[in-house]
Amino acid sequence: MDLRAALGKEILYFDGAMGTQLQARGLQAGELPELWNLQHPERIQEVHRLYIEAGAQLISTNTFGANALKFAGRGVTVAQLVAAAVENVRAAIAQARERAAAGVKSLFDPTRPGPYVVLDMGPTGKLLQPFGDLPFEDAVALYAEQVRAGVAAGADAVLVETLSDTYEAKAAILAARENCDLPLLVSFTFDADGHLLTGADVEAALCMAEALGADAAGFNCGLGPEQVLPLVERAVRAVDLPLISYPNAGLPVEEDGETRFKVGPAEFGALMTHIANLGVSVLGGCCGTTPAHIAELVRATKHAPVQGGGRRQNGRTTIASYGGTVTFGGRPVIIGERINPTGKKRLKEAIQAQDMDYVCRLGLEQLERGATVLDVNVGVPGTDEPALLTQAMLALQSVTGAPLQLDSSNAQALERALRLYNGRPLLNSVNGKQESLDAVLPLARHYGAVVVALCLDDTGIPATAEGRLAVADRILAEGAKYGLRPCDFVVDPLALTVSTGAENANVALEVVRQLTARGIRTTMGVSNISFGLPARDAMNSAFLTLAMGAGLSSAIMNPQSDAMLGAWYAFNALCGRDSACQDYVGYFAQVQNATYVSGGARAAQAAGTATGGVTGDGTGGVAQAGGAAGTSQPPAGAGKGGSAGAPAAYSLHDAITHGLQQQARQATERALAAGREPLDLINQELIPALSVVGDGFAKKTLFLPQLLMSADAAKA
Repeated sequence: MDLRAALGKEILYFDGAMGTQLQARGLQAGELPELWNLQHPERIQEVHRLYIEAGAQLISTNTFGANALKFAGRGVTVAQLVAAAVENVRAAIAQARERAAAGVKSLFDPTRPGPYVVLDMGPTGKLLQPFGDLPFEDAVALYAEQVRAGVAAGADAVLVETLSDTYEAKAAILAARENCDLPLLVSFTFDADGHLLTGADVEAALCMAEALGADAAGFNCGLGPEQVLPLVERAVRAVDLPLISYPNAGLPVEEDGETRFKVGPAEFGALMTHIANLGVSVLGGCCGTTPAHIAELVRATKHAPVQGGGRRQNGRTTIASYGGTVTFGGRPVIIGERINPTGKKRLKEAIQAQDMDYVCRLGLEQLERGATVLDVNVGVPGTDEPALLTQAMLALQSVTGAPLQLDSSNAQALERALRLYNGRPLLNSVNGKQESLDAVLPLARHYGAVVVALCLDDTGIPATAEGRLAVADRILAEGAKYGLRPCDFVVDPLALTVSTGAENANVALEVVRQLTARGIRTTMGVSNISFGLPARDAMNSAFLTLAMGAGLSSAIMNPQSDAMLGAWYAFNALCGRDSACQDYVGYFAQVQNATYVSGGARAAQAAGTATGGVTGDGTGGVAQAGGAAGTSQPPAGAGKGGSAGAPAAYSLHDAITHGLQQQARQATERALAAGREPLDLINQELIPALSVVGDGFAKKTLFLPQLLMSADAAKA
C-alpha cells in the first residue's frame, strides 16, 4: 500500500533509536555513524532487521546527519552515504522476509503496509539567519541535496526530525516539496512546556508544517511518553493532519558518567497506549528505545482504534509566526493597519531610506496597544517593493513573535516575502480577477498562507451583498482547485464609505453575516467606511461594533484609536467574551479618570495594557507580541495623534528589551550628548535591561531569537 494512503487509516510503527544500537556494536565516541553505511553495512542491516522483526514498518535510514556541512572534506559525498543507507534498509527488509518465510517467529507481518524506507534528515547543526549565520536558501540547498539523493536511491518517504527551529523546518519542508513527491513526515523536539528552542509552541510549529504540506507531523526526542502526552492533546485540537509520536524511553538521567533512560519496554508500551488512544496514528521510539521497546509498543497498541488519527475536520483558520498562533473565530482579531505608507509622509520617507527601525517601532506600538497581527505594506512608487517587503518582514520578525499580514499587489514581492517568512502568514490579497487568481493562489498553496479574498472582480466591487458573495464563492472554488479549503481564506467584503452611498455599510454587514453563518472567516478595513467625513473615529467605532455583532472575525484598524479600541473591549465584555469584564476594566483603568474620549488623545496612558486582554482567548496566543522582552512600556508619548503620529524615540533600556539596535545606538548617543556618565548608562539602563531579558528567557516568556536580538542591541 502507498504510504500516503495508509497514513491515518491504521496505526503505523516507526523503529527506535539507532545511535545506542551502533554503540553497542562498536561505534566510538566522536565517530560519525553515517560512515558505517559504507564501512560496516552488515551491522547497520542487523539493527534495521531487528526493528522490522519487532513490528516496525517505517524504517529510518542511517542518515540523520548526512549533510554537506557535516561531511565536507571527508572524501565521501552525501549521495554515496544516502545510497548506501537506503540499500542497507532494503537489504534488511529482504532478510526479514526470508526469515519469516523460513518460519522464524517475529512481529514482522508481511500482510501489513510496509516496511517503508524512510529517508531520515536531522538538523543541520546551524542556526539560520538573522539569529545565526546560515542563510535560509543555503539551508534549503543542504536539505535538497539529501532529498535528491534519497529519490535517486529509491526511498519511499522523507522524514525531517528532531527539529527545534520552525525556520529550519520550513527550509527542510520546502526542500522536500520542491524536489520530490514522496510522503513527508515532520517531527519536532519540544520542551516539557511545549516550546521549541527558538520559541514556537506546539500549535505554531504544527500549523506551519500542515500548511506547508506535511503528510503527518508531531513529536520526537527530548521527552518521554508521560511528558509528551499533554502536548499531543494540544496537537489533536490544533491541526487536521495525521499525528506522529516517537518519544524517548523516559527522561534521561546521568549515572556513573553515562546517560541512561529508565523506562523499560513493558512500561513504554503501556504508556504509549494513552497516546494511541488520542488518535495518534504513527508511533515509535527515539533515544533509549530498543527493538524490545518497539515490540512491546506494537503488542500494546496494535488493536487501538484510529480515533481521528487521519484528517480531522477542525476547520480552524490559523496563522502563525515562530512565536505563536492567532486563530480567527473567537474574539475579533485586531490587525494593526499603520505599516502602510498611504497618506503617511514620514513612513514613506522611512521606506525610501530603508529605515526598518522606524517600521519596527510602528509595529511594536500597535502590538502594545492590543493588535495581535500586523499588516505590512511598503508599496511606495519608485522603490524595489519585493526587496523592501522582505526586508520589512524580516526586521519585524526579528523583534516580535506576532504573525504578519503580507500586504501587496505585487506578486513578486509576495513570493519573496512568503518564502522567507517564519511561520504561516496572512496573505493580502487575492480578488476575483482571473489574473489575480492565477498569480496568488499557487503562492498561497506552495507557501501555506491564509489568503485574504477581496470581493471584487473585473466588473469592480458589486453593489449588492449577493454580488459580493458570488465573487467570494468563485474565489473559494478556484482555491479548491489548488487544494485550498474554505478555512484557508478570510473574506473581505470591502466596506465603501457611507458618504457616497447610504447602503454601503449595510451591504458589507450582510456579507459578513452570511459568510459567518457558513463558517467562513471575515476581515475588513473598518476605517474605509468613514472616508470623507468628519469625526471619523466616531463613525469607525460604531461601524466596528456593528460588524463584530454581524460576526466579523478580524478588523484591520488603528489600535491607537481610543474610540476603536474602546469599542472592541466593550463588545467583548457585552458578548460574554471577557470574564467578569476584567479586560474591559483593566483597559479603562489606564485611561485618565476612566473617562472615555475618542481620537487617541490618551494613547500614551493606555499603551501596553491591551496585550494581556487579547492573547489567551479564542484568537490564540502570540508569544512576545510586544517585543523582545514583552515587558517594556512604549516610550513616553508614543502614538499620540493616532495614525498620523510618529513613534517617539526609545530609551536605551527599552531599545535593548525590544531588540532594536539602531535605537539602542541612538539612545546612547543622545544620553552621552546630554551629559550622562557612561557608567551610569551601564548600571542604570543597560544592565537592568539585560536582566529583564534574562529573566524572561529563564521564565520562558521569551526565547532564543529575542535573547539574541537584545544582545545585539546591547552591543550596539
